[in-house]
Amino acid sequence: MEEQNNKNLILAMVLSAAVMLVWFIFFPPPEPPAQTATTQTGTEAVATAPAEATTTQPQAEATPVPEAPRLAIDTPKLAGSLSLRGGRIDDLSLKTYRQELAPDSPIVRLLSPVGEELSYYSVFGWLPGTGLEAADVPDANTAWTADAAATLAPGKPVTLRWENGKGLTFLREVSVDEDFMFTVTDTVQNGSGAAVSLQPYGIVARHGLPKLQNIFVVHEGAIQRTDGELTETDYADITEFEVDQREGLPAEVSEATTDGWIGFTDHYWMTTLVPEQGKPFKSVLKYVPAAGIYQAEVRQPVLSVDPGATATSTMRFFAGAKEWATIRAYENESGIPGFLDSIDWGWFYFLTKPIFAVLHWLNLHIGNMGLAIIALTFILKFLVLPLAYKSYVSMARMKELQPEMEALKERAGDDRQKMQREMMQLYKDKKVNPAAGCLPILIQIPIFFALYKVIFVTIELRHAPFFGWLKDLSAPDPSSLYNFFGLLPWDAPATGTVLHLIFIGVLPILLGITMWLQQKLNPAPTDPVQASIFAWMPWVFMFMLGGFASGLVVYWITNNTITFIQQYLIMWSHGKRPDIFGNIRSAKAAKAEAKAKAAAPAAPAPKKGKK
Repeated sequence: MEEQNNKNLILAMVLSAAVMLVWFIFFPPPEPPAQTATTQTGTEAVATAPAEATTTQPQAEATPVPEAPRLAIDTPKLAGSLSLRGGRIDDLSLKTYRQELAPDSPIVRLLSPVGEELSYYSVFGWLPGTGLEAADVPDANTAWTADAAATLAPGKPVTLRWENGKGLTFLREVSVDEDFMFTVTDTVQNGSGAAVSLQPYGIVARHGLPKLQNIFVVHEGAIQRTDGELTETDYADITEFEVDQREGLPAEVSEATTDGWIGFTDHYWMTTLVPEQGKPFKSVLKYVPAAGIYQAEVRQPVLSVDPGATATSTMRFFAGAKEWATIRAYENESGIPGFLDSIDWGWFYFLTKPIFAVLHWLNLHIGNMGLAIIALTFILKFLVLPLAYKSYVSMARMKELQPEMEALKERAGDDRQKMQREMMQLYKDKKVNPAAGCLPILIQIPIFFALYKVIFVTIELRHAPFFGWLKDLSAPDPSSLYNFFGLLPWDAPATGTVLHLIFIGVLPILLGITMWLQQKLNPAPTDPVQASIFAWMPWVFMFMLGGFASGLVVYWITNNTITFIQQYLIMWSHGKRPDIFGNIRSAKAAKAEAKAKAAAPAAPAPKKGKK
């Protein structure tokens, strides 16, 4: 049974190592991104398509932006200002998030006005229809008026006003909640004496390619939902859109009938236009090559306004952090279907979603994300405990079959096909699964990937402390052998560098030790090749996982520790108490014997004599 144990464990560890190596190659830990964008300053994206009733040729423009008065934005989570030029929301910072871990680090700047590096903003307006020209409706350059002393805050909306001089009065009420959602309510009053038609729109524009993490594990780019279908589009793919004849630019147009939203998502932040749900709308994703502008738009249905009548259109605008609880509340309580999918849950979404939900609940009750990860590991191990127990029982039965298997080998002789056939029949008759020993380890692989995804993409892990030197569970362990874990008077290598991967920290070392102890539950394999692989595997994993998020390594250490205790108790309950120290001594003795044999001179070949 010990030999079967070793073979199963070696197979599982080799498979795990292979998967981990592929993951490490294709999804390495993030490095500080380089500035690759070309920025456009002093230019503005203008609504690029007319209302349905107009015959104006679609055209994208880049025009100078004059200065304009601003209204302050002040909420528990947001700070910034709203420009009266176009009524755009283009100056926004996140009060509760800092750019770096240091307490004096600046807060995160999400939106910035035209003229600054990598301008990023939203703008709302109307497209002209029957009886109107472009100058008759508000657009990105309209000079709105408002109470100069007004401050946009929760429960304190601001109202903008503009008259076109031809009998139409436009009012815009902008409100904001205590989290990250703006509500823009546009109203048009027709005092012109003639019926008009016009179409409300919203735009989110990014000037130049933003700074990206450039890592496959998280989507950065455009994100949209159209009638229940989620679409993620990279920035590079947006530039390769075919030119839409109606838009006159590289664009992709989607028609929605019931629900949806569109915007841009970064690693932790997002901007999203949310039209009125339950009504048809058009979403447009386009690129303006001449200005280097990426643009997401929502166009709501055309409104017809009779003389003396009033028409109103409402659109919401999310601009903030992708907090799980906040986005979930918008989906469940504010009626935005599928909004939680704006967080990139990945291929294993059926695991990542429930795993994070449990992790979030544990963190709320424990108050420490590292301890929550440990508690989550106990829960996951408890769920796979029946498989672990079944695995050991199967291997115990394998041991009971050893005499019959030896007899089978003698009967079969060199006939391998006969031996395999009769061996499979023996397994079937005795109800033994020889692969059962690998199941618990193999199940850990998708769980590991799902937890890696959770730790990397969710903002709740960003800058989440554990204890001591571990201030950010989403980053690698900052301690290092290079300065003897901070005892020597020089800095440790920066995370993500080659030196950091070589001079590993405390957590990776603990990981290697726990894997090594787990091995010693069984004697070393008699095959020297297997024994060598067995001996090196913990230390290979130690360096492979050294650059991963410390939260993930905490999980793996806890998992190894629980597995060690679990296997020890199961083996003990079946009358086989593991001799850990004996296995360590025997492994050393076998290694010494192998070295002695390798160093001993070969015996001389006997000389051939005459008969």
